[in-house]
Amino acid sequence: MPTMKDVARLAGVSTSTVSHVINNNRFVSDSIREKVNAAIGELNYAPSALARSLKINQTRTIGMLITSSSNPFYSEVVQGVERSCYERGYSLILCNTDGDEERMNRSIETLLQKRVDGLIMMFTEHHCPSQDTLSRYPSIPAVMMDWAPFAGLNDIIQDNAFIGGKMATEHLIEQGYRRIACIIGPTDKTTSTQRQDGYRQAMKEAGLVIPEGYEVTGDFEFSGGLTAMQQLLALPQRPDAVFAGNDAMAVGVYQAIYQQGLRIPQDIAVMGYDDIQLAQYLTPPLTTIHQPKDELGELAIDTLLHRLKDPEAEAQVLVLTPELVVRGSVGRKP
Repeated sequence: MPTMKDVARLAGVSTSTVSHVINNNRFVSDSIREKVNAAIGELNYAPSALARSLKINQTRTIGMLITSSSNPFYSEVVQGVERSCYERGYSLILCNTDGDEERMNRSIETLLQKRVDGLIMMFTEHHCPSQDTLSRYPSIPAVMMDWAPFAGLNDIIQDNAFIGGKMATEHLIEQGYRRIACIIGPTDKTTSTQRQDGYRQAMKEAGLVIPEGYEVTGDFEFSGGLTAMQQLLALPQRPDAVFAGNDAMAVGVYQAIYQQGLRIPQDIAVMGYDDIQLAQYLTPPLTTIHQPKDELGELAIDTLLHRLKDPEAEAQVLVLTPELVVRGSVGRKP
């Protein structure tokens, strides 16, 4: 494989001149530039990104770890992160932990050994990264999305899940619904329990009792919503509205209601959370709580870049504000 020295020898110039031509960071006469480019073409030389990264102590790459999921919310967040990386001249290396703790820690070790400039992590509390692994690379910043197992040590970006859950339930109450059930996400995920807390608070403030069996645990996946809704429909008195802890479970809720020959919202109103792209294409379109996924990705990258410039800055907790998106799955209760 040809080296920069080979190019310099063939062109009859110094290696620093070759570097200036490749990086276009110093003036080089047109005649010398032509000689260097001709030598590069003749030797089929490709600059080494590794050598450059060692020289400037930057790889301009970001590593991201995410738990395997059929939930489109995660892929939409990844798209936002990748787009923001590209716009800022960075590359993204994505690792899927597949819910396996050993695989997660091995992926973190691999990314850190490859000297990524920063890490973005998005997974559940049940599968925590090893603090020992992270502590061996103290100069590499990490941003936790949704939650952080090591409070005060990393920047955190999350949505205000309590406010979002309360907002979703209040909308159902304002539309006249009283028998409102809640399908909760994984109990090992803080955002899930916070949305449930918001639901409970809204019900309490409205003076509404939550009947036994009206809170069902799901898993933030399509199948979890289907199974949970089937349990709710089997109750002696079924709910007239359901708040699903995320849109993926709401899709499963739609399927369970369809299987029973019921209609949305005439028989049962459905409220989601996340505002994934699929939500607007359901029949009827899903009323939901919007999470700004592009902004989430952009904020994660900008937080990492800020941390690279100022490593000693105090760790931040950045909270995004959820918004209600009204569509057709919640009507006015007669």
